[in-house]
Amino acid sequence: MQTYQHYINGQFVDPKAGVWFESENPYNGEVWASIPRGDAEDVDLAVAAAKAAFDGEWGQTGPTQRGKLLVKLAEIVEREAARLGEIEVRDNGKLIAEMGAQTKYLAEWYRYYGGLADKVEGAVIPSDKPGIFNFTRYEPLGVIGMITAWNSPLLLLAWKLAPALAAGNTAVIKPSEYTSASTLEFMKLVEEAGFPAGVVNTVTGFGQDVGAPLVAHRHVDKVAFTGSDVSGQKIYQEAAKKIMPVTLELGGKSPNIVFEDADFEAAVMGAISGIFAATGQTCIAGSRLLVQRSIHDQFVARLVEVAGAATIGDPMSVDTHVGPVTTPPQYQKILDYIAIGKAEGAQCVLGGGPYSGAGAKGQQFVQPTIFTGVSNDMRIAQEEVFGPVLSVIPFDTEDDAVRIGNDIVYGLAAGVWTSDIGRALRMSERLKAGTVWVNTYRAVSFTSPFGGYKRSGEGRESGKEAIKEFLQVKSVWIAQQTTAANPFVMR
Repeated sequence: MQTYQHYINGQFVDPKAGVWFESENPYNGEVWASIPRGDAEDVDLAVAAAKAAFDGEWGQTGPTQRGKLLVKLAEIVEREAARLGEIEVRDNGKLIAEMGAQTKYLAEWYRYYGGLADKVEGAVIPSDKPGIFNFTRYEPLGVIGMITAWNSPLLLLAWKLAPALAAGNTAVIKPSEYTSASTLEFMKLVEEAGFPAGVVNTVTGFGQDVGAPLVAHRHVDKVAFTGSDVSGQKIYQEAAKKIMPVTLELGGKSPNIVFEDADFEAAVMGAISGIFAATGQTCIAGSRLLVQRSIHDQFVARLVEVAGAATIGDPMSVDTHVGPVTTPPQYQKILDYIAIGKAEGAQCVLGGGPYSGAGAKGQQFVQPTIFTGVSNDMRIAQEEVFGPVLSVIPFDTEDDAVRIGNDIVYGLAAGVWTSDIGRALRMSERLKAGTVWVNTYRAVSFTSPFGGYKRSGEGRESGKEAIKEFLQVKSVWIAQQTTAANPFVMR
């Protein structure tokens, strides 16, 4: 049993209340770690440490030095990537093939923003006011509260922490209570990299005990959150009380659209990747599969064949395709939505319930499930399931595909499968989504902005755009002459 501590002001410390809670391995149900259960007092200490660092040593650290620290952290993360990946699999049950690749790749965010740290530039503005020199400068916001989801803890943290530190901010992190261990392990790497005490802090615990006081804290200057749209809405409302900026990366119900001229086999694999990879527990899941009617039946038949052959079992095995659901509440939610789909009259052509066959050591496995006969107004087509449940919807024309694809409250991502470059460009323009993939799916990079339209979020993560999410612009006016002007008239 591994017993963890908070990381506050450069030290690993026990929770003030002296309470811990258990973390279970989703694959076998075994308790493997003890996580500190923080509260508002722990949050106060972490925010105070972050504010003192921002007002003190970190605030005096130049962008080039900040960048060097981030690059050093990237090197350490690369060294420890395999170990971090194994910890995440033990904590959230996702495949080692995916989580290992993620933890190896996340070093690139710290390296990228390390290089970008001293390349944020203001501008000299040609002024129409005689004798005035006007320029802009970008300045950090201060203390950033970071709340991450349980499906990809360290990758989602990198999307926030790397640009925030590059911009000169400090951080207080609240990981999901279901997957806190990898973030606490990551704090050891932050310490090794040489970041000053208080620059990065982590307090673990539950939303009402840690997340709520963190968002409401008067010395927190911004919140960056990944999670459900319901939780995001609550954070937005709380932030509005302080007129505080937020970055929200929320849910999705992404359309994955297959035209009759697509490469058939590539599109089948893209549809599988869109929904059954990560056991469907991803905000960008292509959970609405729109298939042109002329190829619908043939496509569904092949889809069922491939998905039905997926290996279900131990996420630590490189041969496993589908692992367990991460949390008991999410497991039940997925089963509830499968029941809703059946009650709505959709036809379940694959799966449709729990999986207890070979490889299912624990109690949180769901069969890859495919529904046909789905209309876009059904709940299984409109609401985020966050599991291996696919709704297949036929369409006739390009206009139909756009109409159905956009007829949703979300707008995080979309996929298009076609061999027509004109159609690819038209669809990428017409679909209301922050990311549109053409003839691929689930591709992300540290170089490219990521975020949602509509109820899928606010702001962007990754790419050059992300660093400005953690900066504020100041306009400076300097009079070149001291001649007195009329004080009662705007200059």
